Amino acid sequence: MMRIFLFLATNIAIMVVVSIIFNLLGLSGTLDAQGIDLNLNALLVMSAVIGMTGSVISLAMSKWSAKRAMGVHVIEQPQNQTEQWLLDIVSKQARLAGIDMPEVGIFETPEANAFATGMNKNSALVAVSTGLLQNMNADEVEAVVGHEMTHVANGDMVTMALMQGVVNTFVFFFATIIGHFVDRVVFKTERGYGPAYYITQMVAQIALGFLASMLVMWFSRYREFKADAGGAKLAGSEKMIAALRALQRGQEAQDLPGQLAAFGINGGGVSRLFMSHPPLEERIAALQNNR
Repeated sequence: MMRIFLFLATNIAIMVVVSIIFNLLGLSGTLDAQGIDLNLNALLVMSAVIGMTGSVISLAMSKWSAKRAMGVHVIEQPQNQTEQWLLDIVSKQARLAGIDMPEVGIFETPEANAFATGMNKNSALVAVSTGLLQNMNADEVEAVVGHEMTHVANGDMVTMALMQGVVNTFVFFFATIIGHFVDRVVFKTERGYGPAYYITQMVAQIALGFLASMLVMWFSRYREFKADAGGAKLAGSEKMIAALRALQRGQEAQDLPGQLAAFGINGGGVSRLFMSHPPLEERIAALQNNR
């Protein structure tokens, strides 16, 4: 609750600051003088509603959509020793992390992957792939689970969704201003909206969203280091390092769509700005430096 309260307070503060800046710089008057009849305060509110709605709905549906998109088999009654062991590990780590027992599932893929999602930390889903269970030993799997449980305990699903909502808000806000400017000033539309507004606004949303995603991905990489540290605390530093090294030895890591980002990813150059996960060697080095 405190996390959501702080987020809302911060979001409102940002909206107020942007509004003040526009007024102090006389941008509202400049836009009005050019025939861009925008109520910037109302636009900020509308942008916030639009920007946050999709993010909140996505978060609320995250477990449902993850189960169906990934074909997750939720373990309700263990059918074998592996499932029982996995439930026991998650239960143990949930107690250590101070959170409610999440749903535990397995999904079919030969790649070593895992993810955690859910509306809040006490109503989460933690799932691992069959490839993870087959290609890693018990200690390494325990560390991967600890990494995902740390995501849950830290409320990373909520934080990322809310951050994306803030980004969406300002992408829509500035894209709308750009669309109005082009429609009214360049194409001289006097009443209503012309085709130029809709086309420009859409293109601007795509371009600004692409740039804004770098901020979201930066935060995602930051939380991965935190989750590694949490996994080391729950399972042991050596186990966490071994799990990351196992990923290095395995086949090339691949991303899962949307919020189901893969446990590991490598890359460099400009592509690094759009990476959801830091390079594995950096994650290993961070753990080694903190031992």
